[in-house]
Amino acid sequence: MYKILRIHNRLIVGGPSHNVTLLSAFLSPEFETKLLVGKKDRFEKDATYIAERLGLTPVEIPEMRRSILPFNDIIAYFRIRKIIRQYKPDIVHTHASKAGAIGRLAARAEGVKLVVHTFHGHVFHSYFNKFISGIIVRVERFLARKTDAIIAISDSQKTELSEVYKIAPAHKVFTIPLGFNLDKFSVDQEIKRKIFRNKYGFGKNELLIGIIGRIVPIKNHDMFLEVAAIIKERANIVVRFAIIGDGESRQMVEKKAGELGLSYSYFITHPQQQTDVVVTSWETEIDQALAGLDIVLLTSHNEGTPVSLIEAQAASRPVVCTNVGGVEDAVIHGETGYITQPGDVQTFANYVFELIEDASLREQMGYKGHDYVTRLYSRQRLVGDMKKLYLSFFEQKMHNRVPATATIVSE
Repeated sequence: MYKILRIHNRLIVGGPSHNVTLLSAFLSPEFETKLLVGKKDRFEKDATYIAERLGLTPVEIPEMRRSILPFNDIIAYFRIRKIIRQYKPDIVHTHASKAGAIGRLAARAEGVKLVVHTFHGHVFHSYFNKFISGIIVRVERFLARKTDAIIAISDSQKTELSEVYKIAPAHKVFTIPLGFNLDKFSVDQEIKRKIFRNKYGFGKNELLIGIIGRIVPIKNHDMFLEVAAIIKERANIVVRFAIIGDGESRQMVEKKAGELGLSYSYFITHPQQQTDVVVTSWETEIDQALAGLDIVLLTSHNEGTPVSLIEAQAASRPVVCTNVGGVEDAVIHGETGYITQPGDVQTFANYVFELIEDASLREQMGYKGHDYVTRLYSRQRLVGDMKKLYLSFFEQKMHNRVPATATIVSE
């Protein structure tokens, strides 16, 4: 049995947390895993419950935070080195940027046999100015030289890592899409739809359009609201909008809604208000939320693998989204949803309006989307692909070679 030390930035709501917990829980009997996580920020929704449901007890490194805090980061580095010496892992697998930096440096300092890192998206653009982004790229190139295998969660991300930003050569980057427990999104939908709509005050026959995720600048909720304003002006039926999530930019969303003439309410302070836009705050039962929605949108400036779109399609909901990150790998344009260029509000709104007008099209895209994502993003496929990668490296290391292919996606 091989021992894995898996290190993740922090357990917050989102695809990476599902990924690291599934891999920590389901790689046995060939692998034993210890999961280390950092501490979440105040505005982030804790996802410890995801680990608990899988019987996991992560070890928290409280000094490992989202921001760059040199004193804390140094303490976290030495804490991780101590854990490596005690646990003696064969593999250190890091996930996301902060854990990737500290964890990989610690693993190399302790002579770990196999060091792996997964990019769950990146911060090479749209997060910081050009100068800071350039520094981040150079740091990641340095860290890549200390890494045996780099995991991209989509083919488009692999292209960015190996060809656009030249973080590592292509032979060192392996495509392994995320995996999820998707079965729950397609069961008891009518019951869940009623629960969600009753809870938040949405009418039975209202058409409900939603966006799911953190309310932060990178998710571009301004564009969501601009589309909502166009739809409100054009639609001949009652259409309402749900923002499912919370975060540091919520007050800016409220201000933007007012500027666009959209009535707004925040469920935590004003429950069940009959407004155009309702911010539900954090919702842990996303399967209920998706059952309650009719169309799901994503307006981000940047993404890794768009988890909300995968889950929406698993729930047989059509999607409209911006073409960022791994979106083109998760959505088939014109078949399971529509993809537009970032910032093209009018085209985006036209696609949404087309779905509003055609219930049969919504149903058809929903069915196709369900079949597509359940085939590509299952938990079983994720676990099988990762086992294959790890074992191939140990086999090849005995012969002083790297795996022959940089694609580990199962058929």
